[in-house]
Amino acid sequence: MIQIRPEAKLTCSHCRVAFKSEWNVFDLGSDQDGEWRLFRTACVNCERVIALLRQYDLPALKRLTQINLPGELKNEWMVWPRTVSRAPIPTNVPKPIADEYHKAVRVLPDSSEASAALSRRCLQNLLVEKAAVKTQDLFDQIQEVIDARLLPSTLAEDLDAVRVIGNFGAHPIKSKNTGEIVPVEPGEAEWNLDVLDALFDFFYAQSEKRSDRRAALDAKLKAAGRPTFAEMRKEP
Repeated sequence: MIQIRPEAKLTCSHCRVAFKSEWNVFDLGSDQDGEWRLFRTACVNCERVIALLRQYDLPALKRLTQINLPGELKNEWMVWPRTVSRAPIPTNVPKPIADEYHKAVRVLPDSSEASAALSRRCLQNLLVEKAAVKTQDLFDQIQEVIDARLLPSTLAEDLDAVRVIGNFGAHPIKSKNTGEIVPVEPGEAEWNLDVLDALFDFFYAQSEKRSDRRAALDAKLKAAGRPTFAEMRKEP
């Protein structure tokens, strides 16, 4: 067992608190697929275990001489926790949309293709629900929302990046049949989830905050014997 001294801060996959990590490394041996090592640490905040499995190339010289040469990292899998930890979404997101989002998060460690398919479909349902898009394909629906100027410019650019990063031109099925599992670009699945998070905040969290502020204003107006904001807007 090798202990790696504190390195850059790690964000806990359980509680999302950043902490300085100390990794214990267990050499699991090697086979024809490469060298295998298990990395284990524990969050200093929630005290829960985090474990990674890493696969390394087995250098040809090591195969011949058994010299302990370092191999290049090939793959990495999150062993525990199995799901990717993300910030909670607003509680007023409709259940069908929230359920689809959570499915996309759960399958991400196992299949970025499946996660991206679920998040594309979730995005399409969200745009129908909150932006009332009329077109059929996701590519056109994104353009419809951008043209309508419903979103802040930075969020509109992030939404547009869904189809740019996803290379919709080369994979039109992503737009026409959003739930289809097709090859994805590096970082595409994660980006889709990030954009959904931002849209949830805009459409649901901020909307609820605006309603709460309006309710507080109306309560003060009523206490002062004045008409509410809505009543004042109706006045000629």
